[in-house]
Amino acid sequence: MIRALSLVRSCPSRRESAFTLVELLVSIAIVAVLLSVVLPMARGTIASARGFKCQMSQRSSAYDFNVFADDVYHGNRGRDAGSRRGFQLDTFVASQYGLEEFWAWEGRNRHELPDNDANDPLRCPEVRGTIVLERNAACQNGGVNPWQSVSFGFNIRLRHAERPAPQPFVDIRLQSAITAEPDVPLLWDVDGAAAVAIGSAPFFTGPSLNSTGLFSANRYWFPGKRHNGAINVAFVDGHVASSKAPLAERTWRWGFSPVH
Repeated sequence: MIRALSLVRSCPSRRESAFTLVELLVSIAIVAVLLSVVLPMARGTIASARGFKCQMSQRSSAYDFNVFADDVYHGNRGRDAGSRRGFQLDTFVASQYGLEEFWAWEGRNRHELPDNDANDPLRCPEVRGTIVLERNAACQNGGVNPWQSVSFGFNIRLRHAERPAPQPFVDIRLQSAITAEPDVPLLWDVDGAAAVAIGSAPFFTGPSLNSTGLFSANRYWFPGKRHNGAINVAFVDGHVASSKAPLAERTWRWGFSPVH
């Protein structure tokens, strides 16, 4: 009898080992509080990493631009090769995508990015979707599609200079001296869908400023403020900056044109 009682006392009751409803609710509350703290931090870290990767992609393109513009080290300028009158911004953009005379996807007339070799130039990681490249076509003439998936736009004032009517603009041929203009924006985040919505190609962009001609009515202005409300901007000299109010940055020369 004594032994039996001893055995009963040594066995913990089911009630003592189980969680009570209050304990379970407290545990759930603690987990919820921890998740509410950790998840925003994780999202912020991921967003910062994507923003940094976007800046690195822009910086790489700006570096390529400096090489392309150099009269000694430029290498292949495609149709602008050997020209003493410099080069067009369109030619450089084609080289970045690997289009036209720079076609980089041998053995095919159509190529999708990103591809299996991790090729994905001119891409902000915040922009999803496949980009399709077509051979023998300029980016704005079917060479790059869909436009909604385009990440970066280049400074349209380095492509065209405004002129009085009846000639609204003149094409610009850039010279190597352009690299001596460090505060001139070269490329930045754009919203491809916003560009399409106003009937514009997203590849060349710029604010109206005081224009009453070609650049008026913000017809080429569609910044992609996808980095916590800011855009990343790469400048002619290769440095990259971020701003929530890019047109208010006093040292950024949005109105610069190589042709006056």
